[in-house]
Amino acid sequence: MNRLFSSAALSILCLTNLAKAESAADAYYDPAAMAKARTALKAGHGRQINSLVMAERLEYQSNSGDPLAVWEGQGWIGGDIQKLWIKTEGEYESSIGQFEEAEIQALYSRAISPFWELQTGLRHDVKPSPARTYAVVGLQGLAPYWFELDSALFLSDKGDLSARFEAEYELRFTQRLLLQPRLELNLALSEDADIGQGSGLTTADLGLRLRYEFRRELAPYIGVSWSQAFGNTKDFKRAEGEDANQLSLVAGIRLWF
Repeated sequence: MNRLFSSAALSILCLTNLAKAESAADAYYDPAAMAKARTALKAGHGRQINSLVMAERLEYQSNSGDPLAVWEGQGWIGGDIQKLWIKTEGEYESSIGQFEEAEIQALYSRAISPFWELQTGLRHDVKPSPARTYAVVGLQGLAPYWFELDSALFLSDKGDLSARFEAEYELRFTQRLLLQPRLELNLALSEDADIGQGSGLTTADLGLRLRYEFRRELAPYIGVSWSQAFGNTKDFKRAEGEDANQLSLVAGIRLWF
């Protein structure tokens, strides 16, 4: 009888402590120690500072006989909700030994859903000359059916508004071999003759790249790329002795770490 009474009393005491405790473990362990353990657990599941650097395109383009070295890269550092993004892309024409295009962006990014981030910041174009600086508002993420989208509005220091839309898709044949179609459209609301930009749809780029991933972080590729200028942008290019329509064979490598 005494043993039964002791067991019942212990059960009542445990239930009383459990009712007062913030969590079940606090009824059996020091609450201060448990609070410290929960803080450490949260730090390991959602409060980490992570980072990624990716060279999306490091490639050679034949460019109708005037070869180009083309790069497009981006990286970020931050948590699940907020990140700092750095993006850069450009072209180097080896035949004349100079950069045709070169830009860099610094963006604050905030997740607005599990697959989409709203981004805002600055973009600076070193080339073409004269240099331009832009305010940026963009949306980047993963659309249904695994389409990767990146769109942005740019307002230059001269008051010109432009936009860019990029879409990519990865069609996997095996775990290592895949085909990546890519589309980029550039538009401008107004003309900026100093940098050879007309209004309306200015340029379109369409590419198809076959990539083999020796490792996820190391993947060479080959492919084809077509670019076309439109409207006054096409006229500006022709006035500079450039082709408005270019078809290129492509060879490059994709890296990330």
